[in-house]
Amino acid sequence: MGERREKLDIIKDILEAIRDKGGTIKPTHLLYKSNLSHDSMKRYVSELIEKEMMQEKEDKEAKKYLITNKGLKFLTDYQQIKDFTESFGF
Repeated sequence: MGERREKLDIIKDILEAIRDKGGTIKPTHLLYKSNLSHDSMKRYVSELIEKEMMQEKEDKEAKKYLITNKGLKFLTDYQQIKDFTESFGF
């Protein structure tokens, strides 16, 4: 079976899914792209909204999630840390 993802990897996957869809994504698409159960996704989304890394918008059509500048900064910093640790073989 595959390796279990760490919390930061899951957060990265969620934020990348939103960023890669142009900065906004529907909940169903996020559920598929993040590869989480519905309950797990709801917990992560709530935490990311609380930490201001993403926002929830609701209009006439549907609910959508948006990535914030803080979320984009997380992705940049995450990649730098990953590159740094990999350069040392971790």
